[in-house]
Amino acid sequence: MADQQAGLLLSREQGCLEEEEEEEEEEEEETDKLYVSRKMETTQHGMEMIKKEIHIEEEETVMQIEGEEKEQEIRKETNRNLLDTSSESPRGLLTQLYEKHISIQRTLADLEKLAGMKEHDMTSAVLQKTDPHVAGRKKLCPLCPEDRFKACYDHKLHRHLQNLHWKVSVEFEGYRMCICHLPCHPLKPNVAGDQISLKIGAHYHCIICSATVTRRTDMIGHVRRHVNKGETESRYSAAQAPKSTHEVLKEADTDIQVLPNYCTPEKTDSYFNPKMKLNRQLTVCALAVLVEERKPLECLDAFGATGIMGLQWAKHLGNSVKVTINDYNKNSVTMIHENCHLNKMKVVTSSKEEDDCNETVEEGEENFPTIEVTQMDANVIMHLRAFDFIHLDPFGSSVNYLDAAFRNVRNLGIVSVTSTDTSSLYAKAQHVAQRHYGCNIIRTEYYKELAARMVVAAVARAAARCNKGIEVLLAVALEHFVLVQVRVLRGPTPADDTVKKIQYLIHCQWCEERVFKREGNMIEENPYWQLPCDCYSSMTGKTAVELGPLWSGSLFNTGFLRRMLFEAVQYGLDDIQALLKTLICEAECTTHKQFLIHGPSSHNRQEKRKSNEMTQNGAKRQKLESNVEHPAFYYNIHRHSIKGMNMPKLNKFLLYLSQAGYRVSRTHFDPMGVRTDAPLEHFKSILTKYSKPTYVGGQSEGSVHASEDSQAGTQGEFTEENL
Repeated sequence: MADQQAGLLLSREQGCLEEEEEEEEEEEEETDKLYVSRKMETTQHGMEMIKKEIHIEEEETVMQIEGEEKEQEIRKETNRNLLDTSSESPRGLLTQLYEKHISIQRTLADLEKLAGMKEHDMTSAVLQKTDPHVAGRKKLCPLCPEDRFKACYDHKLHRHLQNLHWKVSVEFEGYRMCICHLPCHPLKPNVAGDQISLKIGAHYHCIICSATVTRRTDMIGHVRRHVNKGETESRYSAAQAPKSTHEVLKEADTDIQVLPNYCTPEKTDSYFNPKMKLNRQLTVCALAVLVEERKPLECLDAFGATGIMGLQWAKHLGNSVKVTINDYNKNSVTMIHENCHLNKMKVVTSSKEEDDCNETVEEGEENFPTIEVTQMDANVIMHLRAFDFIHLDPFGSSVNYLDAAFRNVRNLGIVSVTSTDTSSLYAKAQHVAQRHYGCNIIRTEYYKELAARMVVAAVARAAARCNKGIEVLLAVALEHFVLVQVRVLRGPTPADDTVKKIQYLIHCQWCEERVFKREGNMIEENPYWQLPCDCYSSMTGKTAVELGPLWSGSLFNTGFLRRMLFEAVQYGLDDIQALLKTLICEAECTTHKQFLIHGPSSHNRQEKRKSNEMTQNGAKRQKLESNVEHPAFYYNIHRHSIKGMNMPKLNKFLLYLSQAGYRVSRTHFDPMGVRTDAPLEHFKSILTKYSKPTYVGGQSEGSVHASEDSQAGTQGEFTEENL
């Protein structure tokens, strides 16, 4: 019994223990559930908080984007207001069409509005010093990258814009070009080891040409150069300007449009030089003389620029000439089209269109000349087509176009060559003359005629390479250009005769006597004996130099010049009539000035008939006229004057030389030059003979000069007793 009771007690105790264990397990499970539930609640709460934060951030980004859009709208409105205030001026109209760089503003307030700073933000700038969260978020500088200037509040950004950007700005026409630190103008990369660092430099943006300049002083000089050149309009909107900035000029009844910088070929596409007016009128007269011989003529202006030359041909000669104006520059071709329409002339772009245009002529346009405008290289068009008259007027030397000009020019046609490289032609850059023309020259008293003969020699060599000879009709050397006009003679015989006239010149450096070297292939022991002077025997060392090769023939054709003078009078070209009269006297080497220019008299008819007969056989004509060629070169009367003596008047000195039996005339190359066949020794002796010492009393000297002035315009014989 006792054992059974003990067993029951043990079983009861085990049951109690099991019950206690189960209760403990249940309690643990409940605690675990509570922990898990609490943990889930905390995680859900955290997720909700995260979602709320994300939603808040999204709302902030949306608000920021909307704020930036509003700022851009405000910025555009301010720019529009600024442009509206200046739209009354032409510059305001231009700037409306293009949004300038952000660093170019009118006032500091405009720059602050560009940064997104509003007026109420500036009023709260004081509050930002105490509580920076009151006035809003931080803002970036619009002219600095973020790595250079970090975002800050308005009061700091205001100081930054005022002190760093606005104070060092450059002012121009009410605008301020502020300094910019954006990556618009990168500097050269710095290589340090294996790393390459690209630095961004501070710079300014030019309001005129959109260039970037690093230094403020350089920017000021850059703007001043624009102002000196007349470039005060912005290039941003020049192509979209509603009104044309072209200036209309008039020359010889021809209107042309030119750009503001038309006198500077480096700054404009359509170059127009008013100082070349004499050149253009001489070319018109030469073409008019050729039209009288045969018509119609095909004429080419290889370098049209504004088209003034071809327009004058068509204006004066009408349908007698078929004018072709060529230029390689597209803007120049556009300008030529506009000038043709301005002068009421029909424009075609090819010869086929010209034929079609002639067939279908509208009413009222039958009298309008037709001009063909082409855009190609000058050498190409002269190789492709044949012309009767070719005019070359490039900027600088024309030697690069001579071969193409003589390739297809028709027989008895005229080639007109204008060279403006006066620095090399007038012996200021002798190495350039050697490179371009293959001539050795120095600065002499007759340097202008030396330049003309050098150009004619280059033309003659180019013609001879094409089996053609030349006859020089005109050679003019003035201050700005050298003009040479030659007639083309086809055949190897004229070419050989032309080459024979290219010779070397022996020039004495002591007395400036000169003479062409004699023909021959044999080497001479002493070439100094060809000079008329005795400087080599009286002076030590070498006294002479060899110049050339140069053209040794005549520079003028008298009959052609007389006909040019008649055409100048007929077309009312008054500017060149005095020059043509001087050229005629120079060609004939005479001082008589009697010209029949009032009408086509019998003498003129005989001249025209004679010239027409002579043009049919150019080689025979050259042989006939070789005996009456004018003397080569001239002497300057001041260069050979005697110290302490008063020279006679130039016109009287010409009479003294003619009385001595020499041919004499004035020259257009030098206003104080005398062209004569007298040797320099005789020239100086006559000048010394009729010069008076300077110690003559004032009263007697005054009477002598008064008598000379009164008799300067009269013709007669003067002797020593009269003086």
